[in-house]
Amino acid sequence: MTGARVRRDADGFDVDAELIGEGLKLAPADVVRLLREGGITSRVERGVGEDDGRWRLTFFHESARFRLIVDEDGLVLSRSRVAYDGAPLPPAMRRPG
Repeated sequence: MTGARVRRDADGFDVDAELIGEGLKLAPADVVRLLREGGITSRVERGVGEDDGRWRLTFFHESARFRLIVDEDGLVLSRSRVAYDGAPLPPAMRRPG
């Protein structure tokens, strides 16, 4: 994976629909549609302390959470996925941190 799939500018981050789709197990076209309709929501958190210079980008869809950790340039440092196979995500999975 390369950092080219996450771009950072003055307005925030631009994450390719293909990358989000890989993480949420969706087709890129579905990602675009669901983002517009509110079926995929997201959160951006800036690292502090020892995580300064890193950002956590989290995407939620139904029973899945996909998380990217990126640096200041948008280079993907890690990624993770949690899914509850049809059951809703527990509320704690939607909290920051």
